[in-house]
Amino acid sequence: MSVFKRKGSEIYSYDFWIKGRRFLGSTEEKNKRAAEAVERTKKEEARATVATEEAMDAPRTWELASSRWWLEVGQHHKNAHVTAAALDWLTKAIGRTTLLIDIDDNRVAALVAKRRGEIRQVGKAESRTKTVGAATVNRTCTEPLRKVMLRAAKTWKVRTGEVDWGSHMLAEPQERVREASRGEESKIMDQLERGYDAAVEFAFVNGCRRMEIIGLRWPKVDFFGRQFTVLGKGDKERTIPMNQRTFDLLWAQRGMHEEFVFTFEAKRTRRHGARDLVKGKRYPMTEHGLKTAMRRAVAKSGVENFRFHDTRHTAATRVLRKSNLRVAQVLLGHKDIKTTTKYAHAMAEDVRAALEASSPARSPATRGKKHAK
Repeated sequence: MSVFKRKGSEIYSYDFWIKGRRFLGSTEEKNKRAAEAVERTKKEEARATVATEEAMDAPRTWELASSRWWLEVGQHHKNAHVTAAALDWLTKAIGRTTLLIDIDDNRVAALVAKRRGEIRQVGKAESRTKTVGAATVNRTCTEPLRKVMLRAAKTWKVRTGEVDWGSHMLAEPQERVREASRGEESKIMDQLERGYDAAVEFAFVNGCRRMEIIGLRWPKVDFFGRQFTVLGKGDKERTIPMNQRTFDLLWAQRGMHEEFVFTFEAKRTRRHGARDLVKGKRYPMTEHGLKTAMRRAVAKSGVENFRFHDTRHTAATRVLRKSNLRVAQVLLGHKDIKTTTKYAHAMAEDVRAALEASSPARSPATRGKKHAK
């Protein structure tokens, strides 16, 4: 059917079918020739749409497969921009028209080597560079490639190359567990400014992350129930009981700010980022501010090799000494207890001390010789 006018309308409409799909609508034109030109354009667009949908039904090339995976999965990631960047890198490295069946162990190994050999800038100085680390290669190359390929094979039923994914995952260095001694904690606390000292003390006691601390709001603090709730990774809430030290610490923050628990006092009136600060007034703490305050305090204290995240390790290790892995897991909000087991090796000295305490003062052999005399 060519363009036509509906009853009572001066505007031409179009109505046509392409491969079983019907397309109809208004041309927004009163002149028939102009309307026919619009119809031709609509048909071209319709054919392109149908062709794309047909290709998406069986995405056999990397470009089509990665595009479909992005629509179905990737765009919904919390850090979607990171996922998009990884897919863009893979598309350039693999080639848009490369068939999934041709992506095999040999090609994946080459991709991993290429990503691993790239140089990235560290900090603002152009001269400070280093190669991409194993964890970055896994997260931005191997894992997203694996996810697209597996979805293509299992969900879309598309033939893909055979890949032993485990052999391509690079070994990542085990996260260190740095525990502060009571003396080191005291030295760091002595160097912190008012406001920041409360936040860091809270971290040492409860093992919360920076973002969980600065994001803590008064509605999430329950003094009557003696508990508080933080928003952790993946926007998951975690409720932690208050011990007396935490209760006293939080109680002392009341009245500082109507919404946020941890705040700082402006030293002078100035423009700071996107907000104006007024001397003497308190403002919600920022992640950058807390990180900077901690770094400066550690430097002044003389404590070596200690970062803010180590307060979390310290709290976890201390709790583990008094309880078990399950309790530490709940405190830290780990989904998998395997993540918590990294703290277990820090217990070696405690096990040794316990063995010493449980051992007899003299060995049976020694006691026997003495008795014989």
